[in-house]
Amino acid sequence: MKTSFHIICILLLTGLLPACNKIIDLKPESNVSVENFYRTYDEVKTALTGCYNGMQKPLETEWMMTELRSDIAKQGATGSTAVANIELNDLNTYLQNSGHSKVYDYWYYTYKNIRSANYVLRSLGVTYNNGQITLGESSAQMEEERRKQLAGEALFIRAYHYFNLVRLFGGVFLLTESKTPAALKLINRSTPDDCYKLITADLETAKNFLPRKTYSQQAQEDLGRATVWAAEALLAKVYLTTNRKAEALTLLDDVINFSGHDLLSSYADVFSINNEMSKEIIFAVRYKAGGLGLGNYMANSFAALNSGSAIVNGNGSGLNYPTANMESKYVVPATGAADKRRDVTIGKYSGNPYLKKYTSPVMIKNDAENDFPVLRFADILLLKAEAMGYSQPAVDIINRIRGRAGAVVYPGTGSFTAAFYLYPDSGPEANTDGNFLGRLLDERRIELAFENHRLFDIYRTGQFENVMNAYYTFEYDTHYKKFKPAIPLDELKNNLKIRTLLPIPQRELDSNNQLAIPQNQGY
Repeated sequence: MKTSFHIICILLLTGLLPACNKIIDLKPESNVSVENFYRTYDEVKTALTGCYNGMQKPLETEWMMTELRSDIAKQGATGSTAVANIELNDLNTYLQNSGHSKVYDYWYYTYKNIRSANYVLRSLGVTYNNGQITLGESSAQMEEERRKQLAGEALFIRAYHYFNLVRLFGGVFLLTESKTPAALKLINRSTPDDCYKLITADLETAKNFLPRKTYSQQAQEDLGRATVWAAEALLAKVYLTTNRKAEALTLLDDVINFSGHDLLSSYADVFSINNEMSKEIIFAVRYKAGGLGLGNYMANSFAALNSGSAIVNGNGSGLNYPTANMESKYVVPATGAADKRRDVTIGKYSGNPYLKKYTSPVMIKNDAENDFPVLRFADILLLKAEAMGYSQPAVDIINRIRGRAGAVVYPGTGSFTAAFYLYPDSGPEANTDGNFLGRLLDERRIELAFENHRLFDIYRTGQFENVMNAYYTFEYDTHYKKFKPAIPLDELKNNLKIRTLLPIPQRELDSNNQLAIPQNQGY
């Protein structure tokens, strides 16, 4: 790994408060020795807040690694010769190479924040060895309850980052403590199994360390910090990914029954900047507008290209462009019940779609208020349906999600797509064992659109190639055929097989003169 991952953070930011009351004290801590800094509860908490803020930077490119490589998003300018657009097209068509700049950016900023979390854990006396977390002697002096609280939060952040890395890159470098540059060159990639061993240990420990406070019991100033429910929810997703469904179901039931989190009555309210950290949000990456350097870039990046100030002040870049295939999944008839999620998620400008979900007024470009949801209650409900498999209770969960979005009872006759309906208990439109998984994934796709879940969903359920082959076929004549030069449909489909995982950045391979680091297939 690069030695820059082990340089002390230049900026640590304090105070993470909810909604418009987020108060963030900008205090540079430049050139302060880590050994001398993390000695008290307040110092460690300040460093941990820096880790929360460090979760923002990977999100600038995470959508490129996830949604853009699924059937949800594409790059709109098919004939563009701009380097930035070509790089987006390469990700969308699985032609990315090991020198791809955005892949490296995501990798770098993720490992940078892992490093920050490791410094926090070191000051708290937390070590990892062969699947076990140990709480040893702490260099920072504080009450044990407070130490476990901070350790649990830092372990959650580290596990979150490694979970994303292993799903996108396969086995990666496991760094859990600071090492000299020479020692770092002797660390090779770990297996995916060993990565999941660390992730599981981190989250198991986090859920044991963090207090079991319900949503309503959490102090306002703590909203946005990792909780026991966030640790259990993320661990449940890890268990589903590693085919431990029974263990996942136990955790999901605990979150659903005892956390105090729940669905909001309105889908739009989930994403309102006037309703941040609501009971539906289990964990989110937080942003704060106001020229502090902590605003959300998504409003400007995702608003329609060349829209001026019609959508958001400062113009839009038209990124994360919704696919026609994605739009087609919403049932929105001219009359009758419509899926209310469409108008929250996708807007139209000059007849073209753009991602609307994270659009809010901005005074300064790339400085929106919107938080980014990582885990929310609707996700947990649908994960429970997945863990249960086809059954009436699982179908009822899907209908609960659809009902919130405006679905009405199917009359039993007529076209099932003439309006937005709940799935009936019987008849040809009912869920069956044969169509349950596809319908569940469709529901997750619509409900969680542009929240960076889709690629992981189709990976986890073994539907990746089937879904992407169908998507490329659906949009080939209207989009991919227009590339210059055009990419044959068969080549698009074949790319999925040979470059499923992202490449380990070439800089990492070239900078190590001690080990031969294996590259992923296709690079």
